[in-house]
Order: sequence, then C-alpha cells, then structure tokens
Amino acid sequence: MTNLAANLARSAQRFPSNVAIRLDDYTLTYEELQNHAGRFAGYLRSQGIGEGDRIAMSLPNVPAFPIVFFGALQIGAIVIPMNPLFKPREVEYYLADSGASMMVGMPGDAEAGALTADIPFVDGTDQSLLALLVNIEPDAEVLDRETGDTAVLLYTSGTTGRPKGAELTHGSLDANREVVSRTLFEITSDDVIMGCLPLFHVFGLTCALTCAIGSGATLTLLPRFDPVKVLQIIERDKATVFEGVPTMYQALLAAADKVDADLSSLRLAAAGGSSMPVEVMRKFEERFGAKILEGYGLSETSPVVSFNHPDAQRKPGSIGTPIEGVEMRLVDKDGKTSADSEIGEIAIRGHLLMKGYWGREDATADAIRDGWFFSGDLGRVDDDGYYFIVDRAKDLIIRGGFNVYPREVEEVLYEHADVAEAAVVGVPHEHYGEEVAAFVVLREGSDVDEASLQAWMKERVAPYKYPRTIEFIDALPKGATGKILRRELRPVTT
Repeated sequence: MTNLAANLARSAQRFPSNVAIRLDDYTLTYEELQNHAGRFAGYLRSQGIGEGDRIAMSLPNVPAFPIVFFGALQIGAIVIPMNPLFKPREVEYYLADSGASMMVGMPGDAEAGALTADIPFVDGTDQSLLALLVNIEPDAEVLDRETGDTAVLLYTSGTTGRPKGAELTHGSLDANREVVSRTLFEITSDDVIMGCLPLFHVFGLTCALTCAIGSGATLTLLPRFDPVKVLQIIERDKATVFEGVPTMYQALLAAADKVDADLSSLRLAAAGGSSMPVEVMRKFEERFGAKILEGYGLSETSPVVSFNHPDAQRKPGSIGTPIEGVEMRLVDKDGKTSADSEIGEIAIRGHLLMKGYWGREDATADAIRDGWFFSGDLGRVDDDGYYFIVDRAKDLIIRGGFNVYPREVEEVLYEHADVAEAAVVGVPHEHYGEEVAAFVVLREGSDVDEASLQAWMKERVAPYKYPRTIEFIDALPKGATGKILRRELRPVTT
C-alpha cells in the first residue's frame, strides 16, 4: 500500500503502546493516534469529503497536527499545510488557489481567511478537535493510493508571481522518509525525536513527523521554539535525535549557559535550511557530544536531496553527497552538464521529485526538464563527489529557516498608497542567517516613515516576512532592460 498514512497503521499494529506523540505531560500512543486519525477520517467522510479533496491545515506543533494530517491522507484527501502565523489575506490565497474544501486551524487569522474564502472552518485546538471527534466511529480503512497520487500541496515560490503549490506524492514523500530513516538518521522504535522544527515545513514534516511515525519512534513536540525549553525537553524525554536550522543551534549554545541540562541521550543532530557555520558546528559538538550531519533539500524534493552520511567522511560546509536513489549534477546556463570544477546550477533526479506545481503547467515545465528538477541553486562539486552551495540563482531569502519570497513582500509594499517602487533583498544576519531588507521609492510629496510603513506591513504579512530595515532611496538601480539590479542594493544597517 502506497498511502503515506499506512505507516501509522503499521506502527499502530507493531507498537500499539509505544508513545507516538508527546506534548509535555500529554501523550498519544500509536494505538490512540491511529484511533483519533480514524475518527477524523470518519468525520471528513460525514462531511462529504473524500478522495482528491483538499484539506488545509494551519496548526503549530500540537497533537492535532498528526491527527488531521494522517486522517485526511487515510481517505485519499490532499493536505495543504500552512504557517499558523499567516494573516487572513495569505490564508485566503492558499485556499482559493488550491480549491480547498475545508480549513482546520486555530481561531483567529486562519478562521478569518476561511470565512473570506467561504469554506468550512474546524477549530483545530486539541481540546476542541477531540471534543468534535469523541462520538464519531473510527474509520479503519486506509485507501490505497498510486505512487504518483498527490498527498501534500506544499506552497513555495520563486522571485516572480505568487506562491505555487508543489505536489508532493505519496510515493515521493514515503521514499524520502524511508531512505532518511534507514540510511541517515537510522531511526528505530527506541528513538525520541525532538520536534521543534515546524511540521508545516517540509523539513519537519518528513524528517521529524513521518520518519518518527514510520519507525515507531516518539516525536516530542514544542509548539514554539524556545532554546531553554528545548534543552529541558531533551533532558526530560531523553531525546536521541535533534533536527534544526543553524539559528536553532546557535540559540541552544547560548541557552546552555543559562540552564544546566543533561543532553547525554543525544546521539545525532541534523542540520539544514541554510549553511551551518563551521564554528557553531564545532562548539555544539564539543558542548553536547552529538555529531551534526548537514544536508540539503527543497520543498519540491520532499525534501532531502543530499547529506553528509553517517558512515562516510564528513565535510563541514558541504551539503554532502546524494542520498540513495537520487542523482545530482551541475548544469550551465544552457542546461548542459558543467565541466569539472565549474560552478553550475544544481539539477536533481530521483524518487523524491514533486509531480509538479498545482495548476501551473508552464512553471512545472520550466522547473522539470527531461526528468531533472532545476533547483535554482548554484553549487560546485569536489573530487570526492561532495557538493557545496555557492549561491542562489533565485533571490529566495531564508530567515531563520523560513522561506521569504521577495516578490510576495514587494507586492504588499506596492499596495501602500505612498510607495512608488520597492525591492526586497536578503542581507546577512548573525542570528537568523539572513534578514529581510526593503528599498523603497516614495511617491512625490509622501512623508511616510520607516516605523509606520513597517507597522502597516506587520498587519499584512507573517511576522517573519516584514522588512526589518526599510531604506528610502530616490530610485532603484536598473539595467538596460529596466530590470531591478538587486545585487547593487545594500542596506545602511542590518
């Protein structure tokens, strides 16, 4: 059976009393999680929702997330994970673009977005969801799926246009889960994974949630990252695996000076999202005794593409070598394989690829050519076959592990009556890796200041997206064709 939800059913049979999900003192065994997911599947069927329908979910790392996720997949529905920090306008776009039939989320912005989109809203707080499901008979059937059937619509974007839904299939997600669990993290039913990576992000979704569920391991959750709390949870639950972005590792090192926690249970740490500073890696391993493996992935690749493998040489600063079943190569501007030692765009082929972008045939054809996904990332490869990221061909900003797409932020800036032109870029930041900076040309006679424009943006985009610095300039630098030259934009402060 290809259905990604079959992993939960199998683990519930093999490890019924193992703790699947923990949130502080609240736990769900595999048997209980399967039961709750089955009740949610039954609820969806009672609402006329089934195979191929889209279910949007806007939830933090709480037990309701896996209940809704696996329950929806169980009946063949397609799940659309969203960042719970999204504002109503962002939620509304995702719902409209995907044609979602239902929204499950926290009351507030998610509910407001669903109301505007005119679709049913289900309160996804744990207490409310369990109360809704208590009298529903669990649906035990896990609908069989084809390998190429879409399981998840994960929205991502480039530098132009609005976010696109990457169609991740049951086959691609399950293959990535299996390879990562077996060859990289070596997850068993005895492991406890520290789940502070957002589950709505593909890194947390695959490497934490589905890896844990597929192996019968425990996933201990933290709804909002707090480094002191993370250290305490690792000690309390004897976590064996930690997964995070570089900013999390930096924060844990700083927090270790404030709280005396025993992290001797940790055997492995995994890093991704952006480049891990070598000095941070060294200090973390020296302080906590857990080896860090660094890798690379994208939303469109389910996500893991390459990694520093546990049984091979590890090269700090490298994204490692392709994982099992995956091919990588560097291509030039014409799409041909680059000569040895040259920098080229990373192209990827294998079981992990998305089916395409939801409703975007042109974008799909541009991204996937002859079976190869063109990542937009520029890299080099050494004589040992280890890849290194050199730069991004796209202007994607990665702020603390979250993707920020300049064009999306720019379009909101352009809605302000006083903004004539705007350009958004990423700038280096010691803690977040990159920070969002905007350059704005005001309309003649305008007297808007940075604070008021920032406040206006905060009301319209998620907290991690609004520009932390806004520099007002007379004109944006442009080339002969009128294209904005982002490389010439530099902020006064970062």
